[in-house]
Amino acid sequence: MVPLAGLVDVAFLGHLSEIRYLAGVALATVLFNYIYWTFGFLRMGTTGMTAQAIGREDREGVVLIGLRNGLIALSLGLLILILQQPLRMLGFALLSATPEVKASGIAYYNALIWGAPATLLNFVLVGWFLGRSQSGKVFLLSAVANLSNVALNYLFIVRWGWQSAGAGLGTAIAQYLMLLVGAILVNREIPFGQMHQHPLKASLVRQILNPSELRAAFILNGEILVRTFALVSTFAVFTNLSSTLGTEILSTNALLLQVVTLTAYFIDGLAFATETLAGVFLGRGAIAQLTSLIWISGTASLSVGLLFAIAFILNPIPLFGLLTNHTAILRQISSYVGWLLPVLGFGAIAYMLDGYFLGLTAGRILRTSVLAAALLGFAPMAVVAWYFGNSHLLWLSLVLFMAVRAASLAVFVPRTLKNHSGEG
Repeated sequence: MVPLAGLVDVAFLGHLSEIRYLAGVALATVLFNYIYWTFGFLRMGTTGMTAQAIGREDREGVVLIGLRNGLIALSLGLLILILQQPLRMLGFALLSATPEVKASGIAYYNALIWGAPATLLNFVLVGWFLGRSQSGKVFLLSAVANLSNVALNYLFIVRWGWQSAGAGLGTAIAQYLMLLVGAILVNREIPFGQMHQHPLKASLVRQILNPSELRAAFILNGEILVRTFALVSTFAVFTNLSSTLGTEILSTNALLLQVVTLTAYFIDGLAFATETLAGVFLGRGAIAQLTSLIWISGTASLSVGLLFAIAFILNPIPLFGLLTNHTAILRQISSYVGWLLPVLGFGAIAYMLDGYFLGLTAGRILRTSVLAAALLGFAPMAVVAWYFGNSHLLWLSLVLFMAVRAASLAVFVPRTLKNHSGEG
């Protein structure tokens, strides 16, 4: 649901008379990736910790994890709103683009930033439901957010002509609709109006702010934050270097990254399941099942990644023609679409292993892996690509990033199985 809605939004912008609106949203998305996905630990940490509590049959712990991370999310969301102007000034000062493209990006930012509290709270809701193996509720939330996003963006962009600002406003409103439905779902399970009868009530605040639990949460969240920051930075540098090569290359690479994102979300469905099951198995002490989980999920993830890459490589013009009618962009895409095969092949394994280690709440391994991939895999070739002004070398740097990330995570798998079986 998530990437399909994003692709429809891109199609709305890609068919406007000027390509600068699409380029501006691509540029602003780099900044929002920092603002939002840096706090992706709210989703990831919540899933792993909740799944392990489910495995231990710790019902009160499940509730407290959701409330504790929800409080953190709300605080961070309000802080983003307070700091929105300096964040905008700093972000767009560091990003490279023409004044027209930047103006489109700023209009998108000014509208979308108001969705920050809802977006971060939704991270926790999704993580909490995933940790409890309630993927049906996650699907419902995704359907509400993304169908409303498509409908609102059609109204704002196509019918009312609000261009990039309309895209940002539609997405922000959709996040609040998702939060409303999520709150209703949670209240059905934990009726907060009857909280005076709940066994947690007497010491609820004390337990949410329990120092040892908060410390454990912040340690895990801190490691995931570093991991996510390095990951987002890699794609930010990729997009920013693309923009230095011209608006056409920026738009071309943005559309190709939409395919990477589309595929990643499909693989993430498998990664989320891996994350939940790994956490539950660990909580139960059923370590032997982890090996089978890795093989099944790895095979399925790799198959999905390669199938998407092959489909777009064999049919670039018909498929990308759905996203834009600018012939110059479509010609460029035909030259670069082959890079999807190695990016998605290595990326599929990396995404799946991410889910495995998140389920084990092995934040240090995730942090170490992505730093190695960014600094040793991506950065050296990205510098070469910038020096020669070559977009093919830029794509090679992304391939190396995915390859090092997948390999470095795979190296740790036998060690985690050995360590956990020893503890059991």
